[in-house]
Amino acid sequence: MPDAKTPWGGRFTGTPGEFQQRFGASLGVDARLYAEDIAGSIAHARMLGTQGVISTEDASAIEAGLLGILADIKAGEFAFDYADEDIHMAVEGELTRRIGDAGKRLHTGRSRNDQVATDTRLHAKREALRLLSANAGVRATLVRLAGEHENVVMPGYTHLQKAQPVLFGHHMLAYSWMLTRDARRLQHAYEAADVLPLGSAALAGTTFPLDRRAVADELGFSAVSPNSLDAVSDRDFLADLTYACALGMVHLSRLAEELILWSTEEFGFITMDDAWSTGSSIMPQKKNPDFAELVRGKTGRVVGDLTALLVTLKSLPLAYNKDMQEDKEPAFDAIDTLADSLTAVEGMLSTMRVNAARMAEGARGGFMAATDLADYLAAHGVPFREAHEVVGKLVLACEREGRSLQELTHAELAAASPVFKEDALSSVDIANVVSRRVTEGGTSPARVAEQRAAAAAALAADELWMAENLGE
Repeated sequence: MPDAKTPWGGRFTGTPGEFQQRFGASLGVDARLYAEDIAGSIAHARMLGTQGVISTEDASAIEAGLLGILADIKAGEFAFDYADEDIHMAVEGELTRRIGDAGKRLHTGRSRNDQVATDTRLHAKREALRLLSANAGVRATLVRLAGEHENVVMPGYTHLQKAQPVLFGHHMLAYSWMLTRDARRLQHAYEAADVLPLGSAALAGTTFPLDRRAVADELGFSAVSPNSLDAVSDRDFLADLTYACALGMVHLSRLAEELILWSTEEFGFITMDDAWSTGSSIMPQKKNPDFAELVRGKTGRVVGDLTALLVTLKSLPLAYNKDMQEDKEPAFDAIDTLADSLTAVEGMLSTMRVNAARMAEGARGGFMAATDLADYLAAHGVPFREAHEVVGKLVLACEREGRSLQELTHAELAAASPVFKEDALSSVDIANVVSRRVTEGGTSPARVAEQRAAAAAALAADELWMAENLGE
């Protein structure tokens, strides 16, 4: 006789063996969808009762039974039987054991195909909000750091070579804007998931008079899927969320890399808090930025998660295929890894010590006022390419003599070009170099203050968006 746990026993005279059951099961992964699965089943049962598809008594019994199962799971008193294939069968099987035949009527008018799509969409929405909250925490810390250290000057780099001085707040806000874009992608993923597939059944819809709009309203979906074939096979929303996680991790890895570099003795721009550092088992002096390194390292996993999901979906014919069971593990891993990494980055940023004097010292080296000398000549009529060459020769001479541009006299500047007047000396003052970057988005104090206000406003708008969607 077929195993009673399989939902297709009438067609079969044999059952999969132990290996096949283990290989085909997904409960170890999709058990985390229990709350969404139960919420979807309650909404479905209520609608079936309202539509007269099942009796109101059966609908009430189903709802009470499901709420009991939910309470037991939350209390840790529900023992999942991993002989069940997935979360749907685990819940439905237990429901039938508790309330009898009424539990067997729950699946009327639906398939596990539209059921799992509904569960996954509900979960994606919830997780997008969780990630947005963690994202907002890091952004708030970045904005705060920019305000607390508004006058700190540091070297800016290209090719990891000193380029031009910038405000430390300008640098922090660059990451704030990266994470703001990450928030937009998470919001898009939330909105992409905000479509109800339930009622599509296996692939073609159902003969029962379902009220899909009522179910959508109860579950907080803003729309119902327009095509049943697409509804059960669409995982674009999950790819959107996983992509948002992957790019978010790429951004965090860039920040982590800079924290790692800045905490070295060679840079010394920051000091990591002991709580976010580790030591060496052999070298007593070591203080290692392990948590920043882990954020950097875990980025590869999440990029791999996105690749795994996209390759799984590639070339699948309509409609549902068992391959799609493999969609959740990479997505869940990407979500959890980004959430943990955001927490770690916020912890590191909020506790690190900013060594302003060392940053200022670094900003005085590297001939970082050279562009300003060239700009001086260009502003006084010298073609920029000629000005570039003149200043390049000055830099070469200073480099050979072990001098800085700030040590040049007006006579030496005039010898390089008669266009240089006395006021040219102010061009190489580092504070002036920074303050003259007045273009919108530049690093002058006034422009950074504008950016900080704009970043704070963007954060406030996103927090309002989250609050509105949490209140659905």
